[in-house]
Amino acid sequence: MNIGQTIRNFRLQKGLSQGDIEKRTGLLRCYLSRVENGHTIPSLDTLAKIAGAMEMPLARFFADTAAPNGTKHLPQLSEDEMRFLSQVRKYTVGLNESDRKLVLAMVKKIATPSR
Repeated sequence: MNIGQTIRNFRLQKGLSQGDIEKRTGLLRCYLSRVENGHTIPSLDTLAKIAGAMEMPLARFFADTAAPNGTKHLPQLSEDEMRFLSQVRKYTVGLNESDRKLVLAMVKKIATPSR
């Protein structure tokens, strides 16, 4: 288990920067970077502060990531992919179902190569 990568993934999923976590916890951004890059292992108290800043329970950092039915999860997303999806999420959170279907249809059209 790589706790730094886990923290980074949750942070990006929530659309937060290291600076956002710094402001909410008082932990220095350079420290957070060292944790996320695996150079420093945070204490349990520090993990609790980070989890609180992300408004999630501390236990989520340690949750078993195996799917309940034994199937494999999707591959890990890169930091750029996570950032992109966070931005999309920010702008689509208030869409109704019809608009979501329209956006998905547009993305499929754009992503499908022309013949």
